Amino acid sequence: MSDEPVANHPAGTRFRSAGAERWLESHLATQEVAHVLYGTIVGLALVLALEEGGYPSEKVAALLVATSIAISLAGLFSEAISLQARRRAPLTADDRAMLRRETVAELIGCGFPALFFMIAALGVMDEGSAFRIAKWTGLGLVCVYAYLAARLTGRTRHVAGMHALSASLVGLALIELKALLH
Repeated sequence: MSDEPVANHPAGTRFRSAGAERWLESHLATQEVAHVLYGTIVGLALVLALEEGGYPSEKVAALLVATSIAISLAGLFSEAISLQARRRAPLTADDRAMLRRETVAELIGCGFPALFFMIAALGVMDEGSAFRIAKWTGLGLVCVYAYLAARLTGRTRHVAGMHALSASLVGLALIELKALLH
């Protein structure tokens, strides 16, 4: 991406390659991003809380998967009721499709780190590496989303980088706070 906005593009900038970047731009325009980020923060908080517990990799993976299912279903349940109450109407097929997408996004955001612990349980990597990779990939995801969001608003690379750094620090603070509460 260049630092110059691209003419005739509503966000002032665009990604350069076709397929994957079109999908990414489309994805960034959805509520799913918020749900992936929320799930990521919950998952990372759980990883931090479990790191000191001395749990085996299998247990950490299972707790991450169970937590991702629980928070995703809780989000689905609460959002479905909230939508009906706000609209004073039953859910439409479009509502149900949106709720499924958001639930899956939260499930993936929270449950993704379980993959590293499953790999560790197979003996491919050690448990310490699984914790390090889980923490850095989650924080990296927060950083990337913040950077891309800033670029899509027309910010320069430098400003977007500062935005990403700030978001990463806020994300880290939220993760640490959530971990302290568990």
